Amino acid sequence: MLKKYLIPLFSFFQTFLNKGHERSIKAKKNIITSIGLKGGSIAISLLLVPLTINYVNPERYGIWLTISSIVAWFSFFDIGLTQGLRNKFAIAIAEGDDESAQVYVSTTYAILGIIFTTIWLIFLLINPFLEWSDILNVSEEFSNEISILALIVFTYFCLQFVLRVLTTIITADQEPAKASLIDLIGQGVALLLIVGLVLTTQGSLIYLGLALCIAPILALAGANFFFFSGKYKAYKPSFKKVRFSHAKSLFNLGGIFFVIQVASLVQFESANIIISRNFGPVHVTDYNIVYRYFGILNMGFMIFISPFWSASTEAFLKGDIAWIRNSIKKYNMLNILFIIAGLIMLLFSETIYTLWLGKETVNISFVLSLWGFFYFCSLMFESKYVNFLNGISALRLQFWSSLISPFLFIALVFLFIKHYQMGVYSLFLASIIANFNGLILAPLQYYMIVVKNKRGIWIR
Repeated sequence: MLKKYLIPLFSFFQTFLNKGHERSIKAKKNIITSIGLKGGSIAISLLLVPLTINYVNPERYGIWLTISSIVAWFSFFDIGLTQGLRNKFAIAIAEGDDESAQVYVSTTYAILGIIFTTIWLIFLLINPFLEWSDILNVSEEFSNEISILALIVFTYFCLQFVLRVLTTIITADQEPAKASLIDLIGQGVALLLIVGLVLTTQGSLIYLGLALCIAPILALAGANFFFFSGKYKAYKPSFKKVRFSHAKSLFNLGGIFFVIQVASLVQFESANIIISRNFGPVHVTDYNIVYRYFGILNMGFMIFISPFWSASTEAFLKGDIAWIRNSIKKYNMLNILFIIAGLIMLLFSETIYTLWLGKETVNISFVLSLWGFFYFCSLMFESKYVNFLNGISALRLQFWSSLISPFLFIALVFLFIKHYQMGVYSLFLASIIANFNGLILAPLQYYMIVVKNKRGIWIR
């Protein structure tokens, strides 16, 4: 049986992995590895939700999610630098220019270190004066606890934005599986810490915040030491290699990414705040359960799409348009499979919520699940086109649409909630409509560049 079935199967699998362009081979190997790693991440993420809800109760869990969303707004101080680095680093290593690659890495670390140290010190000064109970529309008994939690979460965000430069480098090197491994290790440590808290302590937002924030920081710090002592030693950040004069080219590209990131933050991170103030923290939990559940689809699709950004940079630089077109065709076919999987998830969502979280924990409507499904289908559809355009730095149309989309999103949300009295699901609907760039402009731009070979406004 071993000779008849397993050996031929292994040979077929080995041939499949090593067949095709070197760029495709590298992508396939990373995708296969990422499937296992992301599968572990999804499993841990799903385990963490009921553990944390039961540890602190649904209302406190909603507070934790809302605080995380508020603090995430400060990520715009990244000013798009890491995205700019991703393209600049990919171009440098494609051209064999290790010197420029190290300069870009060192300069990015230096700038982000200065920025996030400054804003952390400012937050340290103003946090005691913030009325968190009023901001989140919760009882005053939570004020002191939330204030400490906010400081913990803010410190975590500042540290991780600097340390995550490494994952940008790894992804730019077309090896996103290694970045996924770092995240998996952090999640694993967090799970162990939460289990320890459940067994030894009473529900505490502060303990929860410490566990969920310390774990990923330890993983990122260890990974920085490991990679810059090994494979990426040639690009190890150094004070001697910091060139603030090079920051201009990072800022020119990063500035556009910055505007795009802010638009994304408005849509993705303001949702919890809007829900908390209009419906209460418990509904934040409902929304995020649906978000996590159908987010599995997007996480799975991103395993396949992650190598495409930096691979597109290299392919377009070398004029390999045929490879790009073939890749998009395969991603479209994969898209259909994920939509079918999403429909199955939708049909059995109520049963899965009950098995996952327990019948008494939450009561999620089918309408909320339906719009969550539609939302993530739209994200998967757009991602292949947006990743390609990001990889070749064709950002002008995305930039201008990003100036409009956050205002459109906010306007639609308040129209749906205040005028039409729609429920929490209206945030998913508003996000889909506001994301007209990904659904309409990005596919059109890809078509004009790759199929019609047009330049001008399409390539800028």
